[in-house]
Amino acid sequence: MKQEFLLPDLGEGLTEAEIVQWLVAEGDTVTLNQTLAEVETAKAIVELPSPHAGVITSLHAAAGDVVAVGAPLVGFEIEGGTSPAPQTPVADAAEEGSGPNLVGYGAAPSNGRPQRRARRAGTGPAASTTAIATDADVRVAAPHDDIVVVPAPPARGERPRSTPPVRAYAKGLGVDLVLVAAELGDRVITRADVDAYRERVAQRGSATAEAVTPAAPSNAPLRAGERRTTRVPIRGVRKHTAEAMVQSAFTAPHVTTFHTVDVTATSELIASLRATAKPEAPRIGVLTVVAKAVCLALASFPGLNARWDGEAGEIVQQHFVDLGIAAATDRGLIVPIIRDAERMPLGDLADAVAELTRTARSGKTPPADLVGGTFSLTNIGVFGIDAGTPILPPGQTGILALGAVRRLPWEYKGEIALRDVMTLSLSFDHRIVDGAEGAQFLKAVADVLQEPGRAMLLG
Repeated sequence: MKQEFLLPDLGEGLTEAEIVQWLVAEGDTVTLNQTLAEVETAKAIVELPSPHAGVITSLHAAAGDVVAVGAPLVGFEIEGGTSPAPQTPVADAAEEGSGPNLVGYGAAPSNGRPQRRARRAGTGPAASTTAIATDADVRVAAPHDDIVVVPAPPARGERPRSTPPVRAYAKGLGVDLVLVAAELGDRVITRADVDAYRERVAQRGSATAEAVTPAAPSNAPLRAGERRTTRVPIRGVRKHTAEAMVQSAFTAPHVTTFHTVDVTATSELIASLRATAKPEAPRIGVLTVVAKAVCLALASFPGLNARWDGEAGEIVQQHFVDLGIAAATDRGLIVPIIRDAERMPLGDLADAVAELTRTARSGKTPPADLVGGTFSLTNIGVFGIDAGTPILPPGQTGILALGAVRRLPWEYKGEIALRDVMTLSLSFDHRIVDGAEGAQFLKAVADVLQEPGRAMLLG
């Protein structure tokens, strides 16, 4: 029997997803829970497991398409009736044609159809970089791709036959394998075929060359009178971040206060811990120490760990710390959350930051780990920046920016000495936190960094 698989609700109210790549093709036989595709939401890249065992009869979208939640995604031919769904509560299937859903998902059927995105022509030099990151060893910044609009390819049938390395190689060059297959016929495409096709297109000098040649580097010399622009579609994480920042900036009245502190004792502590640590021990850095200082200080200043509930007319104080760590990725800014950070000793916090970084780099941060934070940190010091005015993540009352640690002449015990100095920048919601409370919280964090032994008093 035939069965249609609709794009499920991927969580957190997301209404659409972009097909990054298909891992199956029409005519393939798949098993239950076999990964069908990678899709990109506004928050993360998610693997879609198959809800059926059977034969793929149709793929209703191509790589690069944006598909609405509830729209048809994959057609199946299933022998012997409907295959069992994964062990999960089946979401509301009142809508006719809705099939089994993925674990934790509930499809919201709609009549939306896929929308074509502009195709990317490989990776190019950075069009921009995001000026927010984690610690120096957990920095995940990467340039954005140059984007060019290309003519629509021929109607797609079965996916061209090639190996994953060849598909990745072609994608890096901006070569559409559908066009290669149209010239070669039904055989496996090799790397040499990709190179030969690209050379033929270049020799022909036709308009097709624009579709397969990577975008011109933004730093290439301009010809006389030439004025170049590049259009980058607002999508995925960048779109979500922009909407969230606008909402936050025009909802919560932001106040930012700064404090420059001598962190020499913290630098010495970190150096000592690293010198005596075993090779397998977590690598503790300044971000980890600041995270611990923030968790300790929030216990004394609950207003910085609260949220504004305008509908209920209440300020909700949260007696736990779900700590957000802002990270710049090649997909844009994300803020993964370390749950119950206040319960973690320093080593566990370092492990959590390292794991957060690995998943952020790979684009595999689960959407559930990107919401619900109570306070956030952002390390702008890795870019050599001393201070800034960070915008609050929506729903949070405070965010602390770490500036660069600099060796500067500083007053120390009545004399001038070279010391490690850092500027902390705290932005907070002035509806919840008064200026005095914000300043006192910032000083409490700074005191721990200036004298780490104070953590024993706060803990």
